[in-house]
Amino acid sequence: MSTPPFQRIGVVGSGAMGRGIAQLFVQSGIPVRLHDNNASALAAAFAGVEDVFAKLVEKGRMSADAAAAARARLVPADALAELADCDLVVEAIVERLDVKRELFVQLESIVSDAAVLASNTSSLSVTAIAAACRRPGRVAGYHFFNPVPLMKVVEVVEGIRTEASVVERLSALTRLTGHLPVVARDTPGFIVNHAGRGFGTEALKALGEGVADVPAIDRILREQVAFDGQGFRLGPFELMDLTGLDVSQPVMESIYRQFYDEPRFRPSVIAAQRLAAGLTGRKTGEGFYVHSDGRQQTPPDWPVPTVAVRPPVWIAPGPRTAALRDAVAALQGVVQDTARPTEHALVLVAPLGLDATAAAEGLPAARTVAVDTLFPVAPGQCRRRVLMSTPATRADYRDAAHALFATDGASVSMLRDSPGFVAQRVLAMIVSIGTEIAQQRIASPADIDTAVRIGLGYPLGPLAMGDALGPATVLEILENMHRLTGDPRYRPGAWLRRRAKLGLSLLHED
Repeated sequence: MSTPPFQRIGVVGSGAMGRGIAQLFVQSGIPVRLHDNNASALAAAFAGVEDVFAKLVEKGRMSADAAAAARARLVPADALAELADCDLVVEAIVERLDVKRELFVQLESIVSDAAVLASNTSSLSVTAIAAACRRPGRVAGYHFFNPVPLMKVVEVVEGIRTEASVVERLSALTRLTGHLPVVARDTPGFIVNHAGRGFGTEALKALGEGVADVPAIDRILREQVAFDGQGFRLGPFELMDLTGLDVSQPVMESIYRQFYDEPRFRPSVIAAQRLAAGLTGRKTGEGFYVHSDGRQQTPPDWPVPTVAVRPPVWIAPGPRTAALRDAVAALQGVVQDTARPTEHALVLVAPLGLDATAAAEGLPAARTVAVDTLFPVAPGQCRRRVLMSTPATRADYRDAAHALFATDGASVSMLRDSPGFVAQRVLAMIVSIGTEIAQQRIASPADIDTAVRIGLGYPLGPLAMGDALGPATVLEILENMHRLTGDPRYRPGAWLRRRAKLGLSLLHED
């Protein structure tokens, strides 16, 4: 084992994060002193770590001798003064700037001038925490993810005055534990919580516009989205119920305000109201879903309508016409090969970033249905297809489209009119925010993708996601949404626009 860059580590705070950090370090061979001003919480933390080690031994993932040695490295510190000989102290206490600053001032009076002080904050300014210190250069952010031993990425955050050697030593320590360090500049949300704004926030925006209900949006983002067969494990509302709105809503509001009301991060009144009502998610039994006996109660999907006679299909010309034509033919639809749709034809359009109304301009809106072709729609290539009607679309044509695209047993979601369907707008915002993080040089493109993929469990990082969709495609979605809505949240940034125009990867550095 490599020589640790720190010989003894102090951890302040024995909650889920503090005990997880302590466990990780003692398993890596480094002595730890764990402190909490609540004696019962400290005792519970030690019992919890012992239980984890016992289970690891039981499962054969750790030897009894290794578990005993790791447990012996973990020592309780009943007072902060007992951390005096630690050369690194990691703070994992309540997420309040005033409390953290007060703690760091106390620690400076206890530890040596050479000791490093690190905060596990997920959303507060490391620079602001360090500003209270006599030696701000030794202060850094050291953001782990829960559960600490299993989430293999750590954000090493450099405040404005953080010394380079501190970042290097914390990165080396992270690698020694088997985790991956990603270095970020001190900005609201760092990398992961910053990049995560697109998923839930844009889903809430779609919900607020009445595009679809909660289960439909979740199903689309779990089942339509697929990058090499991998999608999102949970929909955004399922994820908010798991995390708890009492956790996620304050983060949404905090990052929005810290970026001086940047429209890309604008929260939703829907989440604020549900939090005020105490509908925080699984922990209370009700959030966006009802949870009974620990199980989410999800209403059934829309049934496939019965259609006696299917109309012929006319597909509007465009770059995605051929793929849509092949899919319709494979689903046994009769495709018209005429310059204009005949009187009774079902008209299909395949917009990117536009709503069905805009895409139907010059066409019979009463018979027009939009199809999301961001992902393949051919039989055998998709689990779910997503359709969208105009406000004028007749029910019989909407049902005919639904029945056609469910012919092979794939699920179908029918949306009300919306710019960008659901998947297009959510994925475009994820990519857009990721490219802005790269443009601001908060972290390297590679570190952005690694941190987000591991920290949020996305199938790809935001930049690789944009490359898979095609930078020009993402740019078109955002430009059309921006033009149609006038909302600056959809304005494309320079990193995306330049690489799309030049045919470069979004991971390309300059």
